[in-house]
Amino acid sequence: MKTEELPRLRLAFLPTPLMKAERLTRELGGPTLWLKRDDLTGLAFGGNKIRKLEFIMADALAKGATHVLTIGGAQSNHAMQTAAVARRLGVAPVLVLGKPRRPGLCGNLLLDKILGADVRFATEYGAEALKKAMAVEAEKLRAEGHKPYCIPLGGSGALGVVGYALAAKELAEQAHALGMKIDRVYAAFGSGGTHAGLALGKKIFGLDFEVVAVNVGAVRGDGAALIAEIANEGADLLGAAHVSAGDVTVVNDYVGEGYAIPSPEGIAAIKQVAQAEGIFLDPVYTGKAMAGLIGDIRSGKIGKNGNVVFLHTGGGPGLFVFAEHFA
Repeated sequence: MKTEELPRLRLAFLPTPLMKAERLTRELGGPTLWLKRDDLTGLAFGGNKIRKLEFIMADALAKGATHVLTIGGAQSNHAMQTAAVARRLGVAPVLVLGKPRRPGLCGNLLLDKILGADVRFATEYGAEALKKAMAVEAEKLRAEGHKPYCIPLGGSGALGVVGYALAAKELAEQAHALGMKIDRVYAAFGSGGTHAGLALGKKIFGLDFEVVAVNVGAVRGDGAALIAEIANEGADLLGAAHVSAGDVTVVNDYVGEGYAIPSPEGIAAIKQVAQAEGIFLDPVYTGKAMAGLIGDIRSGKIGKNGNVVFLHTGGGPGLFVFAEHFA
């Protein structure tokens, strides 16, 4: 099956811009840095999940879903974007989330409220616990005569992978139009679906840049193996060649104290990018990923030549949850 044969809803504003970060490049004295602006995908403050949801929600509608359910942390960007897309399509969003660590209605929880999402907090946190809790909620909805459709953590499954396989192609086409060769693409590694799609896109479309996944601590275990496993769900769907763990470089040095706990390096990266380029990153995902990129430049892991792309995956509402870290 070819990517264009899959059912798809056109939800994102594509292609997203690829902008040269000239001042940041000068400040860091490294290779030429580019920002791929997937924070500008259009719906609900933008973000990388909209690309995935174009395929996931097409499948949900084809199956007659009345409700879509998904899971995540209390401040999940994916859950909020899923709710926004569901509302646009006339489907009821149900979000099964971990309990908030902080009091008050802020960040994505505020946006979930404005969107009218049915938020249900799980008693246990963790990917498997949330998955089981979502299955219980889906069964309740079936018993009431509804047709629920469950979306995995981060939209990281076969259909979501296709969205980022095509993003890899889009990025390569933009680089070609600019007459430049991409050497590396850095992005925050949360649930793994974005990197899985990029790695699969490299394989399908014969691209040669390195995919670098900066771990933010959302999942445990062998990150490269997880990314390859998710990528190969997409490969099987499309009948494409498999991806191996060696097709992605995972950086584990910038997690800090843990997932959704801002790190000093991440906060510093957020400030530097904002003050150099007028672009906001977030403390949970993109700030830590940019800290990884900056760290690799300063340590000499990346040379001074070539072109490096930072994939800005969104997450802006998270800034307002951690305001005290910028005081």
